[in-house]
Amino acid sequence: MIRVFLADDHALVLEGLRSLIEAEGDIEVVGTASDGDQVVDAVRTLRPDVVVLDLQMPTVSGLECLQRIRAEGLPAKVLVLSAFYDGDTIQSALEAEADGFALKTEPPQQTVACIRQVYQGQLVFPQAARRWLRQQRHRTGPATDLSEREAEVLSLVAQGLTNTQIAQRLNVSENTIKFHLQNIYQKLGVSNRTEAAGIFFKQRQEGRR
Repeated sequence: MIRVFLADDHALVLEGLRSLIEAEGDIEVVGTASDGDQVVDAVRTLRPDVVVLDLQMPTVSGLECLQRIRAEGLPAKVLVLSAFYDGDTIQSALEAEADGFALKTEPPQQTVACIRQVYQGQLVFPQAARRWLRQQRHRTGPATDLSEREAEVLSLVAQGLTNTQIAQRLNVSENTIKFHLQNIYQKLGVSNRTEAAGIFFKQRQEGRR
């Protein structure tokens, strides 16, 4: 049974999603919140497997809730649920280490499918988000603009750490590390960690790292 916590400030969205999920045989809603101020305490107490989190929450934003969940090391997977898929929103969710991103504009059944995928350890982002990421990579070109987290992962790769060791060091899942590595390889124009590490050391010699 997948234990899910729902957080959304729109009562209709919250109840609609709850009704849909409760009709599923393998998912249980263990709690809900309509105010961001309630989310982290509830997650700490209820220990859900997956948190479905709206970013537009009153008092404390969904993004800040996600950051607090990660800062406390709470083990819940977090599926961001948003009506927006602009670059800033997607980038913010990625930087805060969301496990998935679902759109309110898609059929609710898609959100249920995303809950199962996130629970199974998959990093889930919709086609619109992946398209935006590809556009960003095209704009930035190779060997530029690694995010702070990607630069951190690359540094640890260059130190010879495995994905498991990097995940433990950064307190994230191995799937998150694999996702960052995919981005790093594409940005650097390389196909493996050895080549990526080579570029890291070259850039460090040049004073760029």
